[in-house]
Amino acid sequence: MLPAADQLYGDADFIFQQDLAPAHSAKATSTWFKDHGIPVLNWPANFTDLNPIENLWGIVKRKTLYARPNNAEELKATIGATWALIIPEQCHRLIDSMPRRIAAVIQGRALRTASSLEEGLSQVVSLHPHSRPQENNNNRLVHLTAPLRTLQPLHDPNYRVAVQAVKLKRQVEMYQWVEYSESRDYEEGGETKTETTYNYNTEWKAELINSRNFDKEIGHINPSAMAVESVTVVAPDVQVGPFFLSKGIVDQIENFQTLSLKGIPDPEPFLTVDEDYFYHTPNPRRPEVGDVRVSFSYAGLSGEGTYPGPAQKVSVVAMQRDDTLKPFRTKSGDILEIIYLEELSAEEVFERELNYNSMRTWALRAGGWLLMFLGISLMTRILHTLVDWVPVLRELVSAGLKLFALCVSSSLSLLTIASGWIFYRPLVAIGLIAMAAIPVVIGRNRAPAKKKQ
Repeated sequence: MLPAADQLYGDADFIFQQDLAPAHSAKATSTWFKDHGIPVLNWPANFTDLNPIENLWGIVKRKTLYARPNNAEELKATIGATWALIIPEQCHRLIDSMPRRIAAVIQGRALRTASSLEEGLSQVVSLHPHSRPQENNNNRLVHLTAPLRTLQPLHDPNYRVAVQAVKLKRQVEMYQWVEYSESRDYEEGGETKTETTYNYNTEWKAELINSRNFDKEIGHINPSAMAVESVTVVAPDVQVGPFFLSKGIVDQIENFQTLSLKGIPDPEPFLTVDEDYFYHTPNPRRPEVGDVRVSFSYAGLSGEGTYPGPAQKVSVVAMQRDDTLKPFRTKSGDILEIIYLEELSAEEVFERELNYNSMRTWALRAGGWLLMFLGISLMTRILHTLVDWVPVLRELVSAGLKLFALCVSSSLSLLTIASGWIFYRPLVAIGLIAMAAIPVVIGRNRAPAKKKQ
């Protein structure tokens, strides 16, 4: 992978994408990426796989099954021969189909989410914060607004920090060497060459920087491990009113705020407090490479005291199961498990969710249209190169190709949106299909009529 990355990107930054196959998510694999400083894109479980390579694997699989190899050698030979028969045009067609695939998935999920939210709003039951769980509400969607509560404070005995909250995060940073590169292109002997210069600076970094990957490691060596690790502690039982919250709801409480260290007990002798950091050095203003500092932050205050603040009021929409709030599955197959870190009515919760879904959908629709427009523009670029040597004709063809890409991408986007609406609102879908056909109708009407023989 590294030689391919060097060839494709050189010194430029990139993000590696892979699915959650066991080999990809193994600890050894994660450690390798971390050691080589390669960021990996977060990939949700059971995510729709739109990668065009899956279509190519499908072609290979079907032809391999048809050949029916008898042993491992025949299988290898069949796979190699099948792969060699795949022509570049097939790959190009699959790549060109990506904007349409992405737009279709976005549209289908957005409509399903909107349908699920409308279903939830029609069924939700608002509960009083001080009422006891009622058996007749079991397996029903309920709404509740009340302060967060936990039984015990979260604490870190090494730093004598204790906070009654849902989460307590210890963030560790180490003073390390950081490499920066800058490249410039220049002409020499009729050839374009690239010159890269490297600069080094010392900074506080939360991630471990492997200095073995530096261009000049001598004089810029970082420690191979941190003396203290970052960690997030989560309260085992979190309540809102009389109900315990499911893990999915607790995971959404992410309003972390820095914990002020003013008024905390005296730290251990080897620690120095400066502002809101614990320093593992007596000179925090003059750190050296390898020095460590630690800060704390909390999310979801749940205590009754005044430090560092009163309990957080939240609004939750989920399914009641005895004394626990769990995920609610709608008829459309979506999961409703919503929490807002403020006091909202059930109607306000669903209104916000619907507005968020609408905004996200339109943003993704715009992105899908832009991808289609760029893809079609690149596909028709070859026509522009044929007339590039004629100035006037070049400008006319360029404007025409842009207009063509605009019309086609708009029509395809409308057809994609219509395909998502066809089962939910057929009349809207028919209207969108009619709008998508407008460029075709205009084009046909403006085309010169054929002369009759």
